[in-house]
This record gives sequence, C-alpha cells and structure tokens, in this order.
Amino acid sequence: MIASAPAAIQAFEETRERTLGLVAALQDAELERVHSPLMSPLVWDLGHIAAFEDLWLGHRLGGRPLLREDLAGIYDAFETPRAYRGELAMLTPEPARAYMRAVRERTCEVLERQGVGDGRLTELVLRHEQQHTETMLQTLQLAGLNGSTDAAAPEPAAPSPAFTGLEFVEVPGGECTLGAAAGAFAYDNERPRHRSIVAAFLIARTPVTNASWLRFTEGGGYERREWWSDEGWAWKEQYDITRPGGWTADHRAERRLHEIVPIDPSRPVVHVTWFEADAFARAHEARLPTEAEWEKAATWDHQAQVARRFPWGEEPLAPGVHANVDQRWGGTTAAGAYPDGASPLGALGMIGDVWEWTASPFAGYPGFVAAPYREYSEVFFGQGYKVLRGGSWATQARTATATFRNWDYPQRRQIFSGLRLARDV
Repeated sequence: MIASAPAAIQAFEETRERTLGLVAALQDAELERVHSPLMSPLVWDLGHIAAFEDLWLGHRLGGRPLLREDLAGIYDAFETPRAYRGELAMLTPEPARAYMRAVRERTCEVLERQGVGDGRLTELVLRHEQQHTETMLQTLQLAGLNGSTDAAAPEPAAPSPAFTGLEFVEVPGGECTLGAAAGAFAYDNERPRHRSIVAAFLIARTPVTNASWLRFTEGGGYERREWWSDEGWAWKEQYDITRPGGWTADHRAERRLHEIVPIDPSRPVVHVTWFEADAFARAHEARLPTEAEWEKAATWDHQAQVARRFPWGEEPLAPGVHANVDQRWGGTTAAGAYPDGASPLGALGMIGDVWEWTASPFAGYPGFVAAPYREYSEVFFGQGYKVLRGGSWATQARTATATFRNWDYPQRRQIFSGLRLARDV
C-alpha cells in the first residue's frame, strides 16, 4: 500500500512513462483506429485513464469539480461498451495527452496538500492505469503494431530437460485460506478472506507448452468431438477454429511482433480460449483446476502441512528474477525458467508468463461486499465469465499476486491466456 505522497507521485510517474512509451512510435491514425471490435481505440484508453484518475483522486479524494465533466460519459467504461467506442466523440491523441497531463498536475497538488489518506484510492488509480497498459498491449498485438522503442528484456535460460505442462505435483487435501489479507490493498472480489476445504489433487508443474499443444493439434485436437463441450464445439465450428490465436496455418506463431519465427516448443501456449483449454484437458484425462485449488497450490506449505501465507502470495515477485512479469515489450519465456519463484509445493511459473484459465465461474466470495464501486466486480457475477489466475508477461508486478482474480468470457483469447492442468488423486 502506498504510504506517502512522494511515493505515490513517483509510482504514478513511472507508470505514466510506461503507458505513453507503449504508443510513442505510433501515428495518430493508428491510435484512433478500431483495430478489433473486442478492444478500444488506443486513444480512448489514454482518455479513460485520465478520466478515472480525475474522478477518484481529483474529485472524490480532493473534493474538486471534475476537470472535464463533459468527458465523463465518453470515458465511462461501463456505459460505453468496447464495440461502440470507435463512434464516440473522444479526444484526439494530442488533446488526450494534454488531458492526461492536466489531470496528473491536479493529482499531484491534491496528494501534496492532503496526503494519500489510507492509500486505497491512490492504489486503486495506480493499478487501474497499470491494468490498462496490459489491455493496450493486447490491442497492439491484435493490430500487429509495436508502438514502443524499448527492447525486450533478457531471458533466463530454458530448463533442461524442457517441461511440457504434463508433469504433476500433489497438493494435499484439507483446509486452506483463500483471498486477500485485511490491511493490504486488494480488489473487492478478492475478499473476504475465508477458509475452504479442498480435496487432495494433482496440479501441473508448469503451464502447458507449445510443444504439447502442437501434438494436441496434430493429433486431431480440433477434430475430436468427444473432447469438446457442446458450447465449445459450437463455437469452434462457427468460427472454424483450428489452432490458438497467433498461430498461422503452418503452425507458426508471432513470438514478437514484426518477427515471425517458428513457435518455441518450450514456451507456454498463449491466446487460447477456455473452450480450447477445457478440450485439451479432456484429451489428456485431466481438467482445469478450480480457483480454490489454484490458490492453494500457490500458497500451501507442504512441509509444515499448513495453509501459511508466503510473501509472494500477497506481494509482487521481482520481475526478471522470480517471475516473467512487468515486461514493457516481449512475450513468454520457457516454462519453468524461474525456479526461484516456485510455489511452496514446487509448481513453477504460477505468477507471470500467461494467465491461467480455471474451471470456476466468476462470482463473489461468501460475504462479498462491493467496494469502492459496484461496477468493478459485482455486475459481472453470474454472467458466464470464467476466472483466470496468475498474471502474464504483460501484467505489472504490483498487480500480479496469488489472490488477484481476472475474468473473461470462455470464447475470448485476445488476452494472454494459457492453462495449467489438474487431476484428481
């Protein structure tokens, strides 16, 4: 949690440098274009980031009128679905950047005058912008654009022998503690912290790799009806799905934009839907873990046989040291390449690289209370969304904890999504 105004301002400026750096090399037309009906124009993201900051810090924390009340409706994410944002009378790129600068100036004035309070609103706004940088990276990848001038970070050596995503460790049954601790910042859907009983199960040591997915594909994975749910098969047939997103017809994939290379067999498969993940699991006599199982595997102390919270469960792992997170540009690394970030049970890469689909629908924990606004989580409960866990290479480290819950529709794969298998004992 941010404790002081200077610390908050520094974190905000570092995040803003990254946000603008992602699109620094793009022309205005590329910022304004609708690259996919699933995504916002990049310039909308810029204006939305500023409007959200002004609402929560300038207006609600600082007590000031909105800087641009006329823009509130345009940049209200709940009122303006992505499919229609290209039709909005939004700010063009340079006015959007000017709006961001003006809002930030007021934010700094508010924080310097009255401090951060309990830090929750400051943390909310900071993480909101950081989450949007991942969304912007999704748009850039869908569009085949690289707006950044940054080089990809150096990669750790791949393990030898390589993991496949089909190696398992056992998680003992019994009680476990789920959800975020009181005191630390967390989103409403991560609370309240509660106890649950989970039967013993097996969980894969790493996410499923490209090598394993290629064998699935070449072995009829997209043709064997018995491996697919009814809804998944209907989706696959309707859109003629024969491979993960980003793979071309000859099973090549984009490792980095503008650099087409053969898929690296050691890396986690990415851009797969929940339907595809479910079919792959069935084909391997496995299943997707529930999110309770996933979190227990991430935090259970096998030696002490207790549900003990580990620092990496609630604190961010160091990028490039413990996890493949916080990358400004790049992609996945070899599965299992960060052994120092292993869970207590020996599962590798549970934070970073790819978001991992779970079997669980997105719903509130027992005793859920919406805060600070209902539209963040509650309105999405019961709407067919599936939970993803763990973060991706594009997730900033501040957000990538073992209790963070992401969600999307089972047919979506614009996100950096992969899977980790589970089996009953």
